[in-house]
Amino acid sequence: MTYALVCWFSFRRNASYRLAALGEAVSNTLFGFIRAYVLIALWEYRPGLGGYTVADAITFSFLTQALIGPVQIFGGLDLAERVRTGDVAIDLHRPADLQLWWLADDLGRAAFTLVARGALPMAAGWLAFGIVLPDGPARWAAFLGTLVLAVLVSFALRYLVALTVFWIHDARGVEGLAMVCSLFFSGMILPLVVFPGLLGDVARALPWAALIQVPADVFLGKVTGWALVQAYAFQAAWAVVLLGLGRALTGAAHRKLVIQGG
Repeated sequence: MTYALVCWFSFRRNASYRLAALGEAVSNTLFGFIRAYVLIALWEYRPGLGGYTVADAITFSFLTQALIGPVQIFGGLDLAERVRTGDVAIDLHRPADLQLWWLADDLGRAAFTLVARGALPMAAGWLAFGIVLPDGPARWAAFLGTLVLAVLVSFALRYLVALTVFWIHDARGVEGLAMVCSLFFSGMILPLVVFPGLLGDVARALPWAALIQVPADVFLGKVTGWALVQAYAFQAAWAVVLLGLGRALTGAAHRKLVIQGG
């Protein structure tokens, strides 16, 4: 019940900034058009690249813009600033688990941004280009499942970055590196299906692929049957590994804070 309330209040807190959310949705939509025309040019030059059609590439551009908010490609966790200022001591004194508290908070944020920032880019893409949409409730459900796992993996990565402040006291460098990795290896800049050879194999095996590329392939119907099970397993495995690492690092950070007298 505690974490459900944290999630709900996070949703309501983020919903208080409706004008900002609208501005971000408009910005995401405009960049969706820019990226769509870039991908159209690429796929007209190389038809069938990576197994995608032109329609798939256009859909990918608008879908990825819609997913920026939920998977927080460009942002981190407020936890990093709370560690830097020492306010994390209050969080550690709460009768709640630190990792689960921030996970619940992030799920509320992701739910709001999915609606507030995701609907407009998808609607614009459908009206302007007739983007490819899932052809039935089963594929919509499969996509939502991969999206939930994408948010979990995203949170786990950002949580680890935030915890580094316990040791390095300023996460800006680590956050910058993490953002570059998220942009390049998630498929946000270009679909990972266009990455050649070993680079493509490595990129699709890294956890960032679970943020954008996997949900996009499910949305486009590129993975079905056993391949869909493998996609879920890939995301779930990275979520378990990263959340487990975050759990271990939380314990180490707590001991470090206590040892230092914080």
